[in-house]
Amino acid sequence: MKQIILITDGCSNVGLSPVVAAAHAKGEGIVVNVIGLIDTSVLGEHGIDEVNEIAQAGGGMSRLVTVDQLSQTVQMMTRKTVVQTIQQAVGKELQHILGDSRLESLPPDKRSQVVQVMDELSETTDLDIVLLIDTSASMKPKLAAVKESIYDLQLSLQARSGYSRMAVFHFPASVSGQEEVEMDLNWTSDLANLNRLFYKLNMKGTTPTGPALLKVIQFITTTAAVDDIYSRKGGAAVDQPVRDSAPKVKDGMLSDYVV
Repeated sequence: MKQIILITDGCSNVGLSPVVAAAHAKGEGIVVNVIGLIDTSVLGEHGIDEVNEIAQAGGGMSRLVTVDQLSQTVQMMTRKTVVQTIQQAVGKELQHILGDSRLESLPPDKRSQVVQVMDELSETTDLDIVLLIDTSASMKPKLAAVKESIYDLQLSLQARSGYSRMAVFHFPASVSGQEEVEMDLNWTSDLANLNRLFYKLNMKGTTPTGPALLKVIQFITTTAAVDDIYSRKGGAAVDQPVRDSAPKVKDGMLSDYVV
């Protein structure tokens, strides 16, 4: 299961619409969640609309939060999106088997068994998360909260029984003004790597959210393909252990629970 969590405090102003980019992500099987990070000022009306539209196009959730709510929101959003995605998949399976996607249509004993399967999958399914962080000039005083939220999210992911890994990008790139996005952390589950984050950032005024999303989508799809090749060969990609594939709904996970 693949997610992008976009953390931003303003409107995109360079390149492709981020709503179009988020729709592309959804087409690639990647959920896009958006957190609009605000302080005592009010995020512009257009910015609020954009946050909601990006999440809707990306099949994810949107939240407007203050700095002190960020860490809790990132963790909540990650978990709720996993559960939501599994519920959607289970609904499709029920539709295929019963002609009805509602859990309520099942007998109580069967319903409880399906719910148990859903709960287990939410904890055991493989999870890839990319944090995409707006580092335009207005975000500078908020970066400490962003870094703390990343650390807390890593701890939360490590508590899962399923395999989880995370990568971190910021935009615009600090190394070159010609790049829309820069990688801060490649796929990892190693907390020790967090001390490298945001070491030297050149805060910029532009906000190329759409182009940055496209770059991150390309990163996810490319590394997923490489991981698949290495897994079939018995190796490991990007310094990560090969893990077993999570159960798939389409393989009939509900066949033992539905009559």
